[in-house]
Amino acid sequence: MAYVEEVLRSEENGKVSFGNHSLPSKTKVENFKVGNDILKCKSFKEMTRLEKNDLFVYESEPGTSVFNFAETDKGVSFDVCADEDVQITLGLCEDTEYSVYIDDVNTGKMKTNLSGKLSISVELSSNKTASVKIVK
Repeated sequence: MAYVEEVLRSEENGKVSFGNHSLPSKTKVENFKVGNDILKCKSFKEMTRLEKNDLFVYESEPGTSVFNFAETDKGVSFDVCADEDVQITLGLCEDTEYSVYIDDVNTGKMKTNLSGKLSISVELSSNKTASVKIVK
């Protein structure tokens, strides 16, 4: 199963990959510079969390490995890998409606709360991965 061995890395395409859901104990990477942003990631088998410039971006329970995470003004997209189904919370625009796609299937619209958080459950396929896209 795929995981991000370095816990946090930038990809050649400008996206980031983070998290290692195979780690038995919490591992942190701080002060990771990508462009003008400073990223921080904590990850292990029970939880994965990403912050950008000290602001919440992503958290999963249990831990996940996330590949090709990209943020735009329209939303986020990424591939997620874990040993079991996951609950993911994302930091997006506050009080905004988004369409949620999992493996290219529109699962419906959801609205963020006043703090901009959106929580989704992701049932992973037999290969324990899913593609997630959340757009305005």
